Amino acid sequence: MNIQNRATGKNPDFRLNDIGFRLILIPFFGIAIPLITGMINTRNFSNWQIKLSFLYTILIAFIIWEGNRFLYLSLRSYFDWINKPVQKIAVLILSIIFYTVPVSVLLLVGWYKVFSEKPANWNIITNSTLIILVAVVFITHVYETVFLVKESESEMIRNEQLERAKAEAELEALKNQIDPHFIFNSLNTLSHLIEERPDKAKLFNDNLADVYRYILQNKARSLVLLREEVDFLKSYFILLQIRFEKAVQLKMAIPENELDQCLVPPISLQILAENAIKHNEFSEAVPLLLEIEMKNQELAVHNTKRRKVVRKTSSGIGLQNLKERYKLTTNKEVVIKEEEDQFTVSLPVLKIT
Repeated sequence: MNIQNRATGKNPDFRLNDIGFRLILIPFFGIAIPLITGMINTRNFSNWQIKLSFLYTILIAFIIWEGNRFLYLSLRSYFDWINKPVQKIAVLILSIIFYTVPVSVLLLVGWYKVFSEKPANWNIITNSTLIILVAVVFITHVYETVFLVKESESEMIRNEQLERAKAEAELEALKNQIDPHFIFNSLNTLSHLIEERPDKAKLFNDNLADVYRYILQNKARSLVLLREEVDFLKSYFILLQIRFEKAVQLKMAIPENELDQCLVPPISLQILAENAIKHNEFSEAVPLLLEIEMKNQELAVHNTKRRKVVRKTSSGIGLQNLKERYKLTTNKEVVIKEEEDQFTVSLPVLKIT
């Protein structure tokens, strides 16, 4: 892992792209500081001396910049603002001072040895070193700001990715619950028919294959057309009517044009039908009526309510599964309303734009 990678701390994919920054500012400081402090007097130097002098001072700026940059990137990964803010500030300041001051003084004295006949002017050297030190502190602050902004952005992206991955994993787990839940209930029904009405067990088994094929084909999908879901519910209701005959009834009031313009999570309506069968008393004399209508971009699914005493403890998978899948897939809530004689579940639909 290179220095730039290590310096990013939590974000090893971030590359510090500061080439343009350095190409502009290193020559700028290399020329501006000698002019500000009066170290290079253009009136007393020939053109070649001026050019070579500025080339030397630009080299000083390059050495100071690159050395501090290397130290900053090397030390940055060892301290962070949250856990060790004081240590971080102390280390950055000390590293800047102990590198910048001696190197600057040494190189500036060298300039006097090479380009000036007069002895080193310590007043100019001191002023130049102080300006260089201030400039280095400022540039280090800029670098740190850039890193903190990038890390903040990266952290937000990473959190979003983690949330998305978590939601996808949860959704997949909920989808995988559909198969065993449906098979368990269907096999119970088939077992009952074999014992009570063997003549209809084969018909039920044949239709069960068609219904289960839909589940296999669509359980991996997050959304299906409302028409597909309605057709599936009708097929599923055939299974119910094989067993219960006229004791269960289905009534739908969905505009034809909505069927191909709306999307819902697959196997939503079947779960509600199954839930109604499971929890209510009904007979041919007092049938269970399942009504579905479109109201305000929602599917309102009503069933007559006559609660029965359940011998076996409910697994609780059905409605809870549906609510969680809806929230993960559509970011909308399933609304359940329970009245004295009616149970209603409102399923939001997504319009195809």
